[in-house]
Amino acid sequence: MFDICVLGSLNMDLVINVEKIPAIGETILAQDFKKVPGGKGANQAVAAARLKRRVVMLGCVGNDDNGNILVENLKKDEIETKYIKTAQNTPTGIALITVDSIGNNTISVYAGANMNIKEEDIDSLKDVIINSNIIIAQFETPVDTTIKAFKIAKEHGKITILNPAPARKIPDELIKLSDIIVPNETETEIITGINPADDEKIKTAAKSIIDKGAEFVIITLGSRGAAIVSKDNYAEIAAYKVDAVDTTAAGDSFIGGVASFLSKKGLSFDTLCSAVKFANKVSAIAVTRQGAQSSLPYLKEVYEKYGEEI
Repeated sequence: MFDICVLGSLNMDLVINVEKIPAIGETILAQDFKKVPGGKGANQAVAAARLKRRVVMLGCVGNDDNGNILVENLKKDEIETKYIKTAQNTPTGIALITVDSIGNNTISVYAGANMNIKEEDIDSLKDVIINSNIIIAQFETPVDTTIKAFKIAKEHGKITILNPAPARKIPDELIKLSDIIVPNETETEIITGINPADDEKIKTAAKSIIDKGAEFVIITLGSRGAAIVSKDNYAEIAAYKVDAVDTTAAGDSFIGGVASFLSKKGLSFDTLCSAVKFANKVSAIAVTRQGAQSSLPYLKEVYEKYGEEI
């Protein structure tokens, strides 16, 4: 039995540190370069595993050095990797990440083998989904595959969390299968056409998603925190003030925190508010460190800094 099943991407992140993000046509000398395990799916899996949750990863890598490194890296955090598929003729996904001196970033992703996890693969993984309390997915793997997995999850009473990133319109069928949808401000505007600039616009944007069948929407608001919206309730949870170094895995650490909390406490508006408070602590630590998976905190660190366990 697993607490959390992550269906998602595994990428090798190529991270360049610069003083400022270059403009179009501008060449800038970088200050540092690192090759770091990443991918939204893998990041979220590692985030949850470091919070003492039993995690299984579903996805696909290429038959190459990057793929081998990514899988071995997950094993270090005791994540179950035996269900990760290997594509023979497609390289492992790559993300090109540029980080400026105040922690802002731009990310370009080549999906590669991540798009080789297919609907038919989910048929053979049905028991893994059924034996997990929560399933998380993003948009760095095929949408039809996520729909198939979420159908199985909902048929068996599991909690489904969709992180609609990279941003794109969400099929209505997938919205109905998602208990919780977690976009950031940019993703919210792309999905709904509404810029969540204030409380009323946050509510309007979230309600437009809820009206299509989602139970909850969490809109992450950067340094402001996060807003939680259901059909009948609204709450805004403030972020913890920190000096951000690198926001690359902020959203992934947040989702790992939310899922970790809910996997033990169950899903209601009240537990979701508590989960977001906990997740804000997790992401506050993550953004003070460089890299994606390398920045993700362990439960002991969250407890030592903020005095809370789950």
